[in-house]
Amino acid sequence: MPKLLRRLLPILALCAGAAHAQADWPNRAVNIVVPFPAGGSTDLMARDIANALSTRFGQPFVVENRPGAGSTIGTTAVSRAQPDGYTFLITSSHFAISPGLYKELAYDPQKDLRGVSMLVRLPVVLVVTSKLPVGTVEELIAYDRAHPKRLNYGSSGIGGANHLSAELFNKLAGTSMEHIPYKGAAPAMQDLIGGQVDVMFDAISTSLPHIRAGLIKPLGLTTTTRSSALPDVPTIDEAGVPGYVADSWLAMFAPAGVPDAIVEKVSHAVNESLNDPKIREKHEALGGEVGGSTPAEMDEIVRLDIPKWSQLIKDIGIEVE
Repeated sequence: MPKLLRRLLPILALCAGAAHAQADWPNRAVNIVVPFPAGGSTDLMARDIANALSTRFGQPFVVENRPGAGSTIGTTAVSRAQPDGYTFLITSSHFAISPGLYKELAYDPQKDLRGVSMLVRLPVVLVVTSKLPVGTVEELIAYDRAHPKRLNYGSSGIGGANHLSAELFNKLAGTSMEHIPYKGAAPAMQDLIGGQVDVMFDAISTSLPHIRAGLIKPLGLTTTTRSSALPDVPTIDEAGVPGYVADSWLAMFAPAGVPDAIVEKVSHAVNESLNDPKIREKHEALGGEVGGSTPAEMDEIVRLDIPKWSQLIKDIGIEVE
């Protein structure tokens, strides 16, 4: 046997084994890590996707909640997992916020992980207490300028999506609203209803009952398009703050080394699952805009979001150890 052929045989065998493993995937249980506690919007979507993929591929897709450290514990675990297609991550847009928020991350979100698919966009709504004499975004801006540093806004905590959405508004609208961080969105909402807080950027799903009850007023949405849940509420961009976009989303990722064939297979299956009326209607009822993407499209969303949030975090001087 020629020397060259002898040298190539191990390589050819390895390639053949890898190809077989991809063709045979999945032949055992697949783990989906959610870096948040059970019961939240990310967990609910993950369980719906896991059930759909289990049915489609004939193997169990098991959701594992690994919360902590602002979602970085679970994300780190996935970034270090074997890239064999048996570990995935379903997380929120905090994935793109963490690089600017934490001084040191144990992973690089763009080098150590890769996009699989967008799952749902979660519009955030700018709401004000019913006690505030404003009814539009323009009126809110005018009121703030007439009463500098008088308005405040509540959030679920420093560095969260609703905190950064408000700071982006301050930056682009030229307002001076003061931040009041809470330990969770629920107590902030209660104080908004009571009038102790003036403004809040909150998920539609939790604001909607209070909006319908007339306890708070919606002024604008953080997304590029209006929401079917609040069709008469304009986007903040169209309401007077050009260029304002603060997307909140849920998406699926994989360790960077997972073969393209497996990532494409999962992405295609996820996109088909999102067209299931039961999944779509369930999450749209919570105010989400359900829709998938290609892996490349998801990577591009992350590529654009990271510097946007990192720069804002730097501008307002947030740092979390």
